Amino acid sequence: MIYGVPLADIAAFAAFAVLWVGYTLMAEHRSLLGRSLSSVMERHRRVWMRAMCDRDGRIADVSLVGSLMRSVAFFASASILVLGGLVALMGSGERAFTVYRELPFAGSSGLEAFEMKVLLLALVFVYAFFQFTWCLRQFNYCCIIMGAAPEPAADDMLKEVFASHAARLQSLAANSFNRGLRAYYFALAMMLWFVHVWAFLAAAAVVVAVLFRREFHSKSLSTLADALGAKQA
Repeated sequence: MIYGVPLADIAAFAAFAVLWVGYTLMAEHRSLLGRSLSSVMERHRRVWMRAMCDRDGRIADVSLVGSLMRSVAFFASASILVLGGLVALMGSGERAFTVYRELPFAGSSGLEAFEMKVLLLALVFVYAFFQFTWCLRQFNYCCIIMGAAPEPAADDMLKEVFASHAARLQSLAANSFNRGLRAYYFALAMMLWFVHVWAFLAAAAVVVAVLFRREFHSKSLSTLADALGAKQA
């Protein structure tokens, strides 16, 4: 043990971190190569921004961005609520651990390991909160840049340049949202850490498998890619 924390728990968390960081790097790298749901959506955003430049009324476009912002704000608020619960749990100390030990699925780790797990789970939601709030700020910037969009009578080259920049800014906001949402998925896997180390690692592996399939091999990806091809045709 190290400071009362079993080496198995430390090794499990290290493996969990490798899975999370490794998947994130791989997913974002493949997105740059145009082989993912995120990359296809970026191209759809560019088509959207280019079409907006030819419209006189742009209220619907701003409303769509507002709807996206409300979804992000929900997750940011939920992160704060979860953090509040975890901080209260840490403040309870031994009383919370006593209640936990009475549960039928409680693991065999001690108080120090329990407190470490709660603290690390709280840090995951801190990370998620920062990602969601940064996403909100970037969507605010999207609203501003959309307000400065070229008029329908403007030069086509100017519209193309604007569409590229606006779509890129929206994609950066979407990437931040994806990172925050990914933190929620991995936080669910971390909850099984309170049951058993192997259950924790198995859950983390399942999360990676689910995320990989949805991002690179889902029916949604095929449909969106087909729709993009139909538009370009």
